[in-house]
Amino acid sequence: MASIMNLNELRQGIDACDTELVNLLAKRSALTEQVGIIKQQTGAPLHAPEREAQLIASRREQAQNLSVNPDLVEDILRRMMREAYENQQGKLACAAPSLSPVVIVGGEGAMGQLFAKQFERSGYEVRILDKAQQSQAQSLLSDAKLVLISVPINAIETVVSNLPELPKTCVLADITSVKQKPLKVLLEKHSGPVVGLHPMFGPDISHWVKQTIVVCHGRMDQECEGLLQQLNIWGSQLVEVDAKKHDQAMQIIQVMRHLTTFVYGQFLSKQCHTLEELRSCSSPIYQLELMMVGRLFAQSPELYSDIMLAQFDDVEGLLASYQDTFASTLEKLRKGDKEALIDAFTQAKQYFSDSAAQFLTQSRGLLNKANDAKVLD
Repeated sequence: MASIMNLNELRQGIDACDTELVNLLAKRSALTEQVGIIKQQTGAPLHAPEREAQLIASRREQAQNLSVNPDLVEDILRRMMREAYENQQGKLACAAPSLSPVVIVGGEGAMGQLFAKQFERSGYEVRILDKAQQSQAQSLLSDAKLVLISVPINAIETVVSNLPELPKTCVLADITSVKQKPLKVLLEKHSGPVVGLHPMFGPDISHWVKQTIVVCHGRMDQECEGLLQQLNIWGSQLVEVDAKKHDQAMQIIQVMRHLTTFVYGQFLSKQCHTLEELRSCSSPIYQLELMMVGRLFAQSPELYSDIMLAQFDDVEGLLASYQDTFASTLEKLRKGDKEALIDAFTQAKQYFSDSAAQFLTQSRGLLNKANDAKVLD
């Protein structure tokens, strides 16, 4: 009986601590909201990397001194930071008011809507030019300072060529996932400033902080600087890359990844096991893999078909190499050649050697979160 009483008292103590934690979270949220207002007024970027790193390091040291797991403290802090960034999205600073009005061609699509909302949050006048507004194209574009093309890859040439002549000082940009051909189309259409952007995220992001946007310069870089500054204000990480190198990287990062995920999803759909059966006996790492496969099939089939088709001619050789690697591995397994499998593993391991420890730590955190997120019957 005494131990039960002690347990109840301890649980009451835990409840009191949790209540205090919630109150502290509310206080912290109010403070970060004020920080967001000041950033909006002063034009400071949402993300301050040095401040974040200093905060994490200080709290980890404090946790260590108090015999608290520093990884736990860092997890909590990073989750609170994400919440703060989400709460600071309401109103954002305007880095380049001279870019207003902004016209988003294809602005009724998911990515177009995402950019439209973000520009509006920063105080820009935003106009949408999509199929329903074609008859108004001339008036919508007559005084545009920034025209952002947000259309499917296979439609960009037709859409851009059909645009009326743009003002000479207008910045023309696109956000397609391929850059060489779209940039060529934009440069041929417009004699003014041109820049190619590739947001490395989808329309379902909760905030823009730390989101990568690839920048491929086209013409008159200085005149495009205001747009890049605005992306920085939103907290995005800009990576400047030559268009050809970008497309070569995307052949592996995007196209090959989408193709293999697409094939694996089809393979799963033809098996005798239901998805529920596979999930019920999955390890956390396979849960994550299923999530990533399922994520692709939760999105637009037209979008992913366009992405795969747009660069198929360029990745056909990569696909052949991938098939050869798969066939070679299958042959080693058929022969039971353990030594050959170990050699192949060792060769691949060398490629990851510099980042292996970091990947192991990061993936462990993801696996723990995947396990925490399990919904049990």
